[in-house]
Amino acid sequence: MANNRILIVEDEESLLKLESILLTSRGYHVRGVTDGATALREIVANPPDLVLLDIMMPGIDGFEVCRRIKEDPQTRNIPVVMLTAKKSSMDQARGMQVGADAYITKPFKSVKIIEVIEGLLKHR
Repeated sequence: MANNRILIVEDEESLLKLESILLTSRGYHVRGVTDGATALREIVANPPDLVLLDIMMPGIDGFEVCRRIKEDPQTRNIPVVMLTAKKSSMDQARGMQVGADAYITKPFKSVKIIEVIEGLLKHR
């Protein structure tokens, strides 16, 4: 699992830092960006092995970022984990509809995120 590249897309600096520490402590190479447009550019320029994606962000939201990742033949096989405060079943259904591979709600348990990420990367 170590050496896998994960792109974290999170507009809240403290959460971005927390998620980065969690994943780097597990041996992942982490890059963080704070908005959807930057995330899309980064994914094309430097394709990660997995994207950890917030939904509520300025500009392009996480649903649209995920939809674009999954529509592009170059990036569609990159697993996307939505990590969000949006808990409704409608939001979760929309996440799956746009192609998310997993949907985790905040506040999150670190163990859950690691399990989901490891499971998705194992099947790549």
